[in-house]
Amino acid sequence: MKKRFMAVMLTAAMAVSMLAGCGNKKSESYTIGISQFAVHGSLDNCREGFLAGLAEEGIVEGENLTVDYVNAQADTGTAAMTADNFVSKKVDLICAIATPAAMSAYNATMDTDIPVIYTAVSDPVEAGLANEDGSPVGNITGTSDALAVDAQLQMIREVLPDAKKIGIIYTTSEANSISTVEQYKELAGNYGFEIVPTGVTAISEVSIAAADLVSKVDCISNMTDNTVVSALQSVLEEANKAGIPVFGSEVEQVKAGCVASMGLEYYELGVQTGRMAAKVLKGEAKASEMNYEVISEPSLYVNFLAADNIHLELPANYAEDAYQTFDEIIVE
Repeated sequence: MKKRFMAVMLTAAMAVSMLAGCGNKKSESYTIGISQFAVHGSLDNCREGFLAGLAEEGIVEGENLTVDYVNAQADTGTAAMTADNFVSKKVDLICAIATPAAMSAYNATMDTDIPVIYTAVSDPVEAGLANEDGSPVGNITGTSDALAVDAQLQMIREVLPDAKKIGIIYTTSEANSISTVEQYKELAGNYGFEIVPTGVTAISEVSIAAADLVSKVDCISNMTDNTVVSALQSVLEEANKAGIPVFGSEVEQVKAGCVASMGLEYYELGVQTGRMAAKVLKGEAKASEMNYEVISEPSLYVNFLAADNIHLELPANYAEDAYQTFDEIIVE
């Protein structure tokens, strides 16, 4: 009887040890799903920055982090299926890059305990991902890439002192794009501008919209609209034919041929997001208790070759005042 009792006690102790080991493993290694809505530089920078932010906090891909990455190729149906797939795999966290991916992830995880951390969402409130005070609507939080519309308009006025009309192409189904166009309309009068918006529903419509728009405006201001950014070269081609400038909203668009931008640094936005995700994974905070965050001041980016190509003379101080300048056009 004594030996049998000792064996039972030993088995129980081993079981406790095994359970404890499983717990330790869970706290030390993680599997996350990254859902990126489209292929373009700014979102790629967000993803790279996100992983760097996690690494800063000791969560490193290939060591204690497994990453399942899917790009939806600007297809909302694919984004929804990706989120559902991550839920079925029971990942520890979903990182959603851009608004459609974030909305899909939120819907898919609503009845689960899987946290969602988003980035590159221009207006989390308008997208239904946050309350008016910035608090989460569920187990979801992240970072916003709200555009510095006022600073952008001021820059355009400096570059084009006689311009009257600014064209904007946007996707009619993207909530953040609609709200940002409204911001442009509200602020444009302060600088003597009229906004001429043109809506599209798919990438295939962007080139046609641009060809029509360039005859009606003095310039185009490009937002971070995922569909339009994916077809940015089509916009630039039509604008260059018409001899009018396209202003970007972040550094990758300027590198690709936009004349200038008062834009955000998306890599740093991603790093900021990664740090937030690390807190959630480590159990230091809950996504449901963290207000979404925004990046600080925008920076001036300038492409002098893009300006030269349409014979546009930029303000003399831009060479010194710009955070970063380019003398080539880099299309990836």
